[in-house]
Amino acid sequence: MDPKQISKQMFDFNKMAFEKSLAAMVVMQDQAEKMFNMWMEQNKWFPEEGKKAMEEWVKTYRKGREDFKAKVEDGYKKMEEYLAPKEK
Repeated sequence: MDPKQISKQMFDFNKMAFEKSLAAMVVMQDQAEKMFNMWMEQNKWFPEEGKKAMEEWVKTYRKGREDFKAKVEDGYKKMEEYLAPKEK
């Protein structure tokens, strides 16, 4: 078997594992956010400043998650170009 083909198969597996893991993490984070928002709405004693701080925190981690995903996808794209068969 061609070493480049083996590398491509390993790469494809790694990419799929990353995508599935990231999707699971997104679901967990979104669910935690929903639960916390429900908790904040049900507990009227929670200060408004605290709610605003949590909203900013959520925006920050979402942006970080999206930036991370974009960087990793860019790296995968470059690796796919490298592993693509060359025309002769």
